[in-house]
Amino acid sequence: MGESNAGRAVAGEDEVVDLCRDLIRIDTSNYGDHSGPGERAAAEYVAEKLSEVGLEPRIFESHPGRASTVARIEGEDPSRPALLIHGHTDVVPANADDWTHHPFAGEIADGCLWGRGAVDMKDMDAMTLAVVRDRMRSGRKPPRDIVLAFLADEEAGGTYGARHLVDKHPGLFEGVTEAISEVGGFSFTVREDLRLYLVQTAEKGMHWMRLTVEGTAGHGSMTNTDNAITELSEAVARLGRHTWPVRATKTVRAFLDELSDALGTPLDPEDMEATLVKLGGIAKMVGTTLRNSAAPTMLGAGYKVNVIPGEATAHVDGRFLPGYEDEFLADLDRLLGPRVRREDVHADKAVETTFDGALVEAMQTALSAEDPIARAVPYMLSGGTDAKSFDDLGIRGFGFAPLQLPPELDFAGMFHGVDERVPVDGLKFGARVLDRFIDHC
Repeated sequence: MGESNAGRAVAGEDEVVDLCRDLIRIDTSNYGDHSGPGERAAAEYVAEKLSEVGLEPRIFESHPGRASTVARIEGEDPSRPALLIHGHTDVVPANADDWTHHPFAGEIADGCLWGRGAVDMKDMDAMTLAVVRDRMRSGRKPPRDIVLAFLADEEAGGTYGARHLVDKHPGLFEGVTEAISEVGGFSFTVREDLRLYLVQTAEKGMHWMRLTVEGTAGHGSMTNTDNAITELSEAVARLGRHTWPVRATKTVRAFLDELSDALGTPLDPEDMEATLVKLGGIAKMVGTTLRNSAAPTMLGAGYKVNVIPGEATAHVDGRFLPGYEDEFLADLDRLLGPRVRREDVHADKAVETTFDGALVEAMQTALSAEDPIARAVPYMLSGGTDAKSFDDLGIRGFGFAPLQLPPELDFAGMFHGVDERVPVDGLKFGARVLDRFIDHC
């Protein structure tokens, strides 16, 4: 452990677990439609916790129930560019029957806090609240202004959350140049004397799309060579089985170089089988950042067993690497063929920044103080976050929600998975690191 902080609870670490439990118990499931009553309840909870320590949070409701909370903390030097710390309060739905512990009970068992949102991303929301509350109570100003944003709707693209605020209330982020948020800062144990902490500096872009094929309707007993289901099924199968070419972006190459140095063995992005074997539990997260991807997720057609429908549809989750959107779309159209009409349900850009500067140094300093064998390294996220919206304001985004994890935990499997959970000690570690990070930011 770094230098002593005897005499008081460091960065509210004793409070962070209770805050996270409270947030998990607010069901903020996002079903991708207009509903979101849980988000309003979460926004009010966050606002209350910030008001208790003297801040003046504001709640912004983009649609009934779809609410976000924003507050600004004055720093020691308000003339410096401000830092944004943002997190989303919504979660993907969960079926309680599939879980060991109820997904919205916030139970503690086996050293972990269980529940939907435990790592995606009410853990970081709780860390932020705990640290801010501790600093406000103890009168410790950050070096510069910090804007806090607890956002709705990230799990469905951010339309009612980050995108709404960026488009309608950009003044909230006046002077902000950098930001930290989710899916970064977590540990990957290489050996006894080295833990890598993966900081997200890039994320793939997205094309969530609807595919449609129109054919000739008719009786199911008749021969029909223009069956929309057949045509669409063949196209979806081609897409789903396609092996996309490896494209090593600068972020992925930097990560593999760092990991190669740590392991003392070369890692070749062109030989993915051998490379992924060496990545252990993070193989799933890293493997998908080497290629574009398109996963069929939904199919729909017909209304009666003896009627051939005139139309068939499918939905696809498409993701593309920074710099490869045009190639992705061209490959997509080639695979689908001329009969398939595609339209975007939701599309957003890829983002990428460099792994350098004072903010990165602050991350490494904070991590090393709490974990002497820590080394921060850049990586790319295969999914997307609200960083895409804030990038439109020129805000440079990093994924830095620090967690020290046991090597055996399948961290990648926690995201949107059954039995999502976060180690209690990891949560407290994250609060301490985040507090130190703010001291140096």
